[in-house]
Amino acid sequence: MPRRQLSEFELGDQIGAGTVGTIFHARDRKGGPGVALKLLNPGVTNDPLVRQRFEREILILKRLRHPNIVTYFDSGETDGQLFYTMEFVEGRTLKDVLGSRGHLTWQEATECGWQICSALQHAHNHGVIHRDLKPANLYLSKDGSVKLGDFGIALDLGASQITDHGMTVGSYMYMSPEQIRGEPVSELTDLYALGCLLYEMLTGSPPFTGSTFAQIFDQHSNSPIPSVREMAASCPEPIDTLICLLLDKDPGGRPINAREVQGTLAQTCFDECGINLREVYEERLGTERVQELVVGVACDRDVSWSRLAMIAGLVAVGIAAAALLGR
Repeated sequence: MPRRQLSEFELGDQIGAGTVGTIFHARDRKGGPGVALKLLNPGVTNDPLVRQRFEREILILKRLRHPNIVTYFDSGETDGQLFYTMEFVEGRTLKDVLGSRGHLTWQEATECGWQICSALQHAHNHGVIHRDLKPANLYLSKDGSVKLGDFGIALDLGASQITDHGMTVGSYMYMSPEQIRGEPVSELTDLYALGCLLYEMLTGSPPFTGSTFAQIFDQHSNSPIPSVREMAASCPEPIDTLICLLLDKDPGGRPINAREVQGTLAQTCFDECGINLREVYEERLGTERVQELVVGVACDRDVSWSRLAMIAGLVAVGIAAAALLGR
């Protein structure tokens, strides 16, 4: 892999920190737009397992090129400290949005979910299981796109495995029963986390909560799947049903892949509102609804997509009529 020097970058504000690495807003001294630079913390630079994981993260990001996944640029090492640079997403994390808004409308959650599915399917097609899907790892950009980041504990099915068999890896609020038990994971593990995420976007809270890890783990493994519509009555029934399937304790009961989930979200959107999400995203990467979440515009929860479509149609008719009269 390419080896650049840390001195080639001007480090700015710290924008993230963890036990293994710290992320800075940075600029390449050669010029160009700002980047996010993830630097391995000095205290763990000599840990061979940590270094191996960090380099694995770099290799995974190099393979994944998708508009809904944070883009990798380059990497290097200075005085034993590994680092890599990636796209700096100007916007907010989904965690920030939920913290300020509480929850999303079902239309907003559908748009975000549709994009997340696209990112997951691309990763899964390349043999990568994210294993840590949660609001803090999803970035909403100013152009209305949703980007998946932080592949620090991702599993690369095509590479030799770093020792973690039997370990519980992930964020406990979004972990599948098989992940909690330290069993082998698959693409369906990410789909369980997606179910937790959709539930939280719609209700403002993860499906299973508690004061201790043990309580939450027990609920993931044994408690009945809660209904979204009991907390968010406006949620269409097909989406409630979809989330129940995603949260099935048995991986075999979940949808077959992220593309199937994406199809259900798109079909529900079309049936309820007459909006074709695929056409929307063919015209532009993001949408105005997601842009509004980024800038903090309050959504009028009484305005449906069908009503917006009708208004757009009336505006188009008005423009056409004006053009005819102006001839």
